[in-house]
Amino acid sequence: MKKDLKEIARQFAKSKTLNDFIEYGGVAAAIETADGNIYTGISIDTACSMGFCAEHSAVAEMLKNGEHYIKAVVAVGNDGNAVPPCGRCRELMSQLSKENLNAIIEVKNGVFATLKELMPYDWKEDLDREW
Repeated sequence: MKKDLKEIARQFAKSKTLNDFIEYGGVAAAIETADGNIYTGISIDTACSMGFCAEHSAVAEMLKNGEHYIKAVVAVGNDGNAVPPCGRCRELMSQLSKENLNAIIEVKNGVFATLKELMPYDWKEDLDREW
């Protein structure tokens, strides 16, 4: 994982209130791709639960630029500390490519795990088709 990946994410982890319904930036994520590019994203929290996670936002940027192989991921909260991806984010990253199961994720400050280690009983392992 690039040393500055967490620092890049920290730049964007600044919770802001837009209005009575939306707060954003409480969590920021940075993804390093296999090609060495870095994509960032922020969380959006809404009063009606229609927001999304920072990792989803970063994945969208990555896909927009034609990439889907992930080398490393880190998400940080307002305090700058690493937070693990939720189940929905883990699933999204794993469905982009089987190779992403080898992605290194900082799940807690200084604690790293592969995406596969975070998904020990992945339902896709039994599928006979390539995805």
